[in-house]
Amino acid sequence: MTSAAALAAVTAACGGGGADDGTIELSVATFGEFGYEELYAEYERQNPDVRIVPRKTGQGGPYHQALFTKLGGNSGLEDVVAVEEGYMADVLDASQRFHDLTEIGPDGVGPERWLDWKYDGGVDSDGRLIGYGTDIGPLAMCYRRDLFAEAGLPSDPEEVKPLFETWDSYFEAGDEFLAGSDGVAWFDSAAQIFNAMHNQLEVGYFDEDNTLTVGSNPGIRENWDRVTAAVQRGQSAGLVAMSNEWNSGFQESAFATKTCPAWMLGIIEGQAGDQHAGDWAVTDAFPGGGGNWGGSYLAVPTQTEHPEEAAKLAAWLTAPEQQITAFEASGAFPSQVEALDAPELTSTTDEYFGGAPTGELFAAQARKVDHAQYKGPGDGQIQENAATTALQTVEQGATPEQAWRRFVDSAERIAR
Repeated sequence: MTSAAALAAVTAACGGGGADDGTIELSVATFGEFGYEELYAEYERQNPDVRIVPRKTGQGGPYHQALFTKLGGNSGLEDVVAVEEGYMADVLDASQRFHDLTEIGPDGVGPERWLDWKYDGGVDSDGRLIGYGTDIGPLAMCYRRDLFAEAGLPSDPEEVKPLFETWDSYFEAGDEFLAGSDGVAWFDSAAQIFNAMHNQLEVGYFDEDNTLTVGSNPGIRENWDRVTAAVQRGQSAGLVAMSNEWNSGFQESAFATKTCPAWMLGIIEGQAGDQHAGDWAVTDAFPGGGGNWGGSYLAVPTQTEHPEEAAKLAAWLTAPEQQITAFEASGAFPSQVEALDAPELTSTTDEYFGGAPTGELFAAQARKVDHAQYKGPGDGQIQENAATTALQTVEQGATPEQAWRRFVDSAERIAR
């Protein structure tokens, strides 16, 4: 069993069952905001013999700890479980504990539904489909147009594109910004920049034989050196993503740029507040040509008593029409090809970001992603624990080489 299955135990919840009146109960486990509340009610109206029991966890970390504990104990998993992409490798490593959705799912739910790279991310090494793709996080760049103007940089979304063409131009623009700004950092967190760069690599923390590559992959080391050099030149605000200090950083204008998967727009608006409406802008230029950060899958564990009914529900929740509804409810950006062309999506604009055509913009960014980077078991832990923690030590004064050794050692421990 993978290291993820050995995570600390938490209280297990029971899966779905049957009610006295013959109604089938299907439990669905999610975390964060999937935008499914209205969809559950609609599915029950269309299928009166089904009652959905939602089990929603606020934070992804505790949710996945519980998931792998229940998986290891072979008891307590819900009928349908959501899995974030960073943990999908651990699920695929234990794919024998999940149903092949091509065998139990409804007819007509083929790979043509999804962007190729999204579909591929739910397939195990034997070609079994373990997860139906839900949302994605195509990358764009957000920035403070007012702070750019004050520092003497262009501020119009079209004019800033050359600054974000490559990572070299991005970091060079950061040096120019610092020279003209008054104590404002260029970006929020070294780990946030490093993760975006890392997701663009052809080979990530593991190769397809599940061999750890952290200490031998030249792309990883090159990204490390570029990010830590920028930190040493003062470009990072040194904030821990999703912390109270990071939240306050939006309000206090602590940094001028932000790597922006589609789901980040709502976070920026929520944290920066009304006083910064119109100050933030988003452009479809992204260093290195784009990428994806985030998104999830729906899987059906073998523990369920109702595999076909669970697969039918998961397929319905991830259909194009339902992905549009979820997008409108929570901002979860669709992974379905048909949904990416839907007028409800492509006509979406965001007044907080100056009326930016965000639906069309992020749909175009999603199509720039040409492959799904292979994620080995423990991949999410390496990024969240080993890389993030080591990069924070550089922001606190450690040398890049000291932090690199810490990163490699931590990754090796996780991969054992």
